[in-house]
Amino acid sequence: MKAQVRSAARILRRLAPVLVAVSLAAGLATPSAKADQSQPVTLGPSGLPLPRFVSLKSGRVNMRVGPGTQYEVEWMYLKPGLPMEIIQEYDNWRRVRDANGAEGWIHQALLSGRRTGVIAPWFQGRETNFPLLADPREGARTIALVEAGAIGEVVTCNGQWCRMTFSGHTGWMEQDAIWGVYPGETITE
Repeated sequence: MKAQVRSAARILRRLAPVLVAVSLAAGLATPSAKADQSQPVTLGPSGLPLPRFVSLKSGRVNMRVGPGTQYEVEWMYLKPGLPMEIIQEYDNWRRVRDANGAEGWIHQALLSGRRTGVIAPWFQGRETNFPLLADPREGARTIALVEAGAIGEVVTCNGQWCRMTFSGHTGWMEQDAIWGVYPGETITE
């Protein structure tokens, strides 16, 4: 029975980003202020919008079950630049969600406003590649093929396409293949 519960929890964690994306696309949740100026934006105690995407500053970050060092460490992240979605703020702590749907608390000093994205984490582990294109249009020349689960830096987004950099290769990718930006969100340099 415990194995079935753990298995169900893993499935829900993997589906969470897809469900969030669907709810954002359907207008059930409010993305950032840049995504849709007509919808009200919820501001956290910091004065910044909630939810919003950030990335990890360090290569060793603990995610805790509560907002403080006295709380148990639930996950340890070892990848700097990994995108996280801030969904709540408390003092100097931020409740975050990762691309797999895991949630917990990270101290704000370990988070950066630098925007990064994970390419189609819902396909990670399945030999799936996504084209990085020379121009923001279907049929443009392919610069590189990017594996599902790869992390890149978000340079700009126009609401449908994002200009991203992966290991020195910069090009355009369809925005709906990226976890780390909201559907329809625009990001300028």
